[in-house]
Amino acid sequence: MNTMEVKGNWNEQKGKLKQKFAILTDNDLMFKEGRKDEMLGRLQAKLGKTKEELMKIIATI
Repeated sequence: MNTMEVKGNWNEQKGKLKQKFAILTDNDLMFKEGRKDEMLGRLQAKLGKTKEELMKIIATI
């Protein structure tokens, strides 16, 4: 998954992630260019998943 894919589909993916994990907020899913690791860190802390698990979840949504 490259940055363009994330930016292009992020609003759609964000909505699906919020449906799957009701505890996520817009702040948790805030994606800024060059700060993907920061967002993944927030998701790791909130969901208790590894970075690899999160990347698989995001890629399959």
